[in-house]
Amino acid sequence: MKRTIILLASLMTGVLSFALGSTLAAQEPGDAGAVNIGSNRELLVDQYLIGSLDGTTQKLWPPRDEGPVLLLDRPWEGEYSAYITIVHVGDKYQLYYRGEHRSQNRSDEVGRTCYAESEDGIHWTRPDIGAFRWEGNQETNVLFEDASALGHNFAPFYDTNPNCPPEQRYKALAGIDSTGLVAFVSPDGIHWKKLQEEPVAKHKNYALDSQNIAFWSESEGKYLCYLRGWDSYRTVIRIESEDFIHWGPDGGIWMTYGDTPREQIYVNQTAPYFRAPQLYIATAARFMEGKRVVTPEEAAACAVTPNQVDACSDPVLMTTRGGNLYDRTFMEGLIRPGLDPGDWTARTNYPVCGIVQTGPDEMSMYVERFYAQPRARIHRYSWKLDRIASINAPYAGGEFRTKPLVFSGEDLFINANTSAPGTIQVEILDKNAQPIPGYELDKSPVLTGNWIEKKIRWADDKSAASLAGQEVILRFVMKDADLYALRFGAEE
Repeated sequence: MKRTIILLASLMTGVLSFALGSTLAAQEPGDAGAVNIGSNRELLVDQYLIGSLDGTTQKLWPPRDEGPVLLLDRPWEGEYSAYITIVHVGDKYQLYYRGEHRSQNRSDEVGRTCYAESEDGIHWTRPDIGAFRWEGNQETNVLFEDASALGHNFAPFYDTNPNCPPEQRYKALAGIDSTGLVAFVSPDGIHWKKLQEEPVAKHKNYALDSQNIAFWSESEGKYLCYLRGWDSYRTVIRIESEDFIHWGPDGGIWMTYGDTPREQIYVNQTAPYFRAPQLYIATAARFMEGKRVVTPEEAAACAVTPNQVDACSDPVLMTTRGGNLYDRTFMEGLIRPGLDPGDWTARTNYPVCGIVQTGPDEMSMYVERFYAQPRARIHRYSWKLDRIASINAPYAGGEFRTKPLVFSGEDLFINANTSAPGTIQVEILDKNAQPIPGYELDKSPVLTGNWIEKKIRWADDKSAASLAGQEVILRFVMKDADLYALRFGAEE
């Protein structure tokens, strides 16, 4: 098998890449001196701002299941539809996925890329693309079918590079080991062409048989791709490019996971968070190979393909800010499989790549359910904006202090909520952890309520402006409350 052949080479390369990646990670802000957050919105999903927790904990908030939004029931879609990406630009939501039916004798060497669109991210239509006909069906939503595996895992994104030409505003990578990654471009996300005939990335380390996610990094000023690797685990490799054609370093940078147990990461779904692009959020699929949950009777009732019963999977949350490290603050499942036995077969519960805003105070992620079953579908899951994780204080109370940080802007804004008796207060300390006059705890308002963005002012309507550019520590004293995110700046 390919995995056995490349294992030794992968491990050797992984050691070298680990050394390189560790250097990159060591250069991240926050490891030495103050964290410069500027006016960035910062979600409390990782360890980036965590100084100390006293009576408080970091808490993961699973999203709410809003039900199915697309049944993958067209004859050119089917049970093996997979590797799904959502793109949100302006007032249009665009969904891309592989369509594949079990009657095709599934193979990595075939695949068709399908397309759906929406005005709200909730109600979806399949427009007739006019590019593909299926056994008498005169209207299909197929962008293209490709027998060289380029339709197997087509993964597009909207390019926010300010120097991107309009005719290349959408980009995508696709391909498997035999083809390498091939680059595509499009002006509208519907009409695609190859950027060049030759693959832009190909290496023995790359196990490319699932989604390989690329995007323009605003914070790093380059294109990044997070792709599949194999080092005795399904894992993730990072490569980067200035022009979307030349990618490196050769063999990639092997991602690491800190001091956490290794797990099989199938699709990584790493992308900049749309309200804080310096933070890359990965709603990854954790694959529990060999862990069978369903009984033979349950498998038969689900009509699942027999080779998909000896594993199960769930979405997990990982984050990264560059370098080779995924932060895995939360090892718990982001979404637990449901009551239906069909949720407990292999390769179901795979997240769609992308978190998008679907309402004034709502955002959504999407998950494919019932893979390799006749009822394959996509579900939408929702959070309130920015509320993926929090610093949680119990009724007895507690406090949270940030690392020393430097900010820009006039006011502090927080995303938080409390119970009816719950409270939040904010004190600002100097770099020696001493209260700064005018920003002491007794000058802070005692807040009770629920806010996506709450401006904090101290006594006499005092803003934080006089402290901009200085090294400070934020101290949150909380009771029966959650703090999800914070930023400095002006009102939006």
